[in-house]
Amino acid sequence: MEDFEFYTPTKVIFGKNAELQIGREIASRGYKKVLVHFGGTYLCETGEIDKIHRSLEDAGLSYVDLGGVVPNPRLSLAKEGVDLCKKEGVDFILGVGGGSAIDSSKAIAYGLVNDFPLEDLFLGKEKTDKIAPIGCITTIAATGSETSNSTVVTIETQDQGILKRSYNHDCARPLFAAMNPELTYTLPKYQIGCGIADIMMHTLERYFIPDQKNRMTDEIAEGLLRTVIDSGRMAMKRSDDYDAMSELMWCGSLSHNNLTGLGREKDFSVHKLGHALSARFDCAHGATLASVWGAWAWYVWERDIARFAHYAKQVWGIERDEISAAKEGIERTIAYFEEIGMPTSISGLGIGVLEDETLKELALDATM
Repeated sequence: MEDFEFYTPTKVIFGKNAELQIGREIASRGYKKVLVHFGGTYLCETGEIDKIHRSLEDAGLSYVDLGGVVPNPRLSLAKEGVDLCKKEGVDFILGVGGGSAIDSSKAIAYGLVNDFPLEDLFLGKEKTDKIAPIGCITTIAATGSETSNSTVVTIETQDQGILKRSYNHDCARPLFAAMNPELTYTLPKYQIGCGIADIMMHTLERYFIPDQKNRMTDEIAEGLLRTVIDSGRMAMKRSDDYDAMSELMWCGSLSHNNLTGLGREKDFSVHKLGHALSARFDCAHGATLASVWGAWAWYVWERDIARFAHYAKQVWGIERDEISAAKEGIERTIAYFEEIGMPTSISGLGIGVLEDETLKELALDATM
């Protein structure tokens, strides 16, 4: 087992009506004015945004809204958010939605208290441990950004085109996360499938590391994967299945708060490939991961056949010789992605056949 540090400061408020507690939660910490940051029309159409506003008002807090977050959140909107927060005297950022809204909120929080150009943070030109206070209300089981240290944004550059980049630091872990599985009930099946794929990949990217053993972390990761697979099937049949969506939502947080990778290195090659595809073609993040995982697995599996065979046994219950089990474990994973409506090849993303030059550019982007 490798040495590690594990830091999880986020207070999780989980269950029905969890989002109604956020006003009291923010006020108890001494903050006065909140930026409510979200995307889409769902919150307004369902009246959820009004409930959030009332929770803030009842706690004596003032607020200002900033909508407009889109999948693969744009840094340009985050920079608008920084300007708005400075103008309005905001001292707390509340992200409401999935990973895109939460990551965009984190980017705003970085920009609010640092003097350098915000893009420099994500392009690797600057580092910081300073961030404005943030909290979140989660409306989808997917990225786990509500408890993770990661912030991912899409940057439109003049010289390099559109890039998807991340900055990871423990200061970006939200102070609290309100998680109500009922808020996921209206999600389209495709979005549920994307979330399932993302949750699985956050764990698989930490799991398939050659020559590194940690039994306890393995047990956690394998149990989480089995739970996601079973609950994902139920959620795809009925998105209003509270038990299924509860399990997925909690798995989403645990899969990306580093718990499933403690004591070993992590790879995230598939994420880098997925980010390159998302940036260039604006595809859903989870779909890009599912589209390339199979090709990645077939490319690397012979480097650690025993590991893939162990995965097949522990997660899929496959009892065969190592080579046969390893192969079947990959096949079963790909078949599961197909079962939940995810693409299992780049062509399945609906972006057509890519030219060699485009593939080379994507490969370079993924390794930057």
